[in-house]
Amino acid sequence: MPWKAKHPCAQPGCGELVEAGQKYCEKHKALHKEEARPAAGRGYDARWQKFRKWYLASHPFCVMCMQENPPRYTKATVIDHIKPFRGDEKLQYDLDNLQALCKKHHDEKTGRYDSHPEYKY
Repeated sequence: MPWKAKHPCAQPGCGELVEAGQKYCEKHKALHKEEARPAAGRGYDARWQKFRKWYLASHPFCVMCMQENPPRYTKATVIDHIKPFRGDEKLQYDLDNLQALCKKHHDEKTGRYDSHPEYKY
C-alpha cells in the first residue's frame, strides 16, 4: 500500500520531518495547542451550532462580496470573528465582533491575518 511522504514541521526554522496529517514535530506541538484541540474544545459546541444557524439566517449574504463594486449577492456560509476570540466566550458571541462571509473570503481573511498569531513565550 502506498504511503505519504513525510514533510517538514510548520514551525519556522524547524526542519524536523513529520508524518502526513501532522503539522508540527513533537518539540513544537506544545506551542500550538489551539490547533490540536477538537472543534468542540475550541468553543464550537452545540450552543455555537445553534447560534451559527440563527446568525446565518439573519445575515444571509457575505459582507465582503456586498462591498465589491458592483455588489455580489453571495450566500454566507461562515461566521467570521473579526478579532479571534481565543476562548473568550464573551468575545465569541459579541455581535459587533462577527461578520457573515462566504468560504472564499473567510479563507482569504484567515490566511492573511489569523494564520500567524503572535505567541508570547
